[in-house]
Amino acid sequence: MSAGPQILVDADACPVKQEVLDVAERHGIPVIMVSNGGLRPSRDPMVRMVVVAKEKADAADDWIVENARTGDVVVTADIPLAARTVALGCHVLGPTGRPFTAETIGMAVAMRDLKQHLRETGESKGYNASFSREDRSRFLGELDRILRRATKAAS
Repeated sequence: MSAGPQILVDADACPVKQEVLDVAERHGIPVIMVSNGGLRPSRDPMVRMVVVAKEKADAADDWIVENARTGDVVVTADIPLAARTVALGCHVLGPTGRPFTAETIGMAVAMRDLKQHLRETGESKGYNASFSREDRSRFLGELDRILRRATKAAS
């Protein structure tokens, strides 16, 4: 196992898998894609595919938390997973390029809980904004920045 950072991707429904692979290759950083199925195997020795049991709803999240190390980069849109990995000292990035940090995760969790409550009470239909080209561009720039910072911190 390398001493530097690795990238762990909550790969189910992740719209930026290829972007992660492209940026990771440029930086020479290993990637672990975690999913409950449906991933194509990769021939790249720097990419590991992990398929977890479908029976448990949070199996991929649990696997990521159990295998992430301080300084690793986690890519997820899942706010509870983001909170768990921020607590481990990981650099956490959402697929829209939004970083989750110790300073911002509390508000992200609160907003998620509020939106869930509004959906449950019928006050909100719960539509999510579509994933845009600007989101993809922001993600690429932010991932590059985080990887440079994580690599520097590990050396």
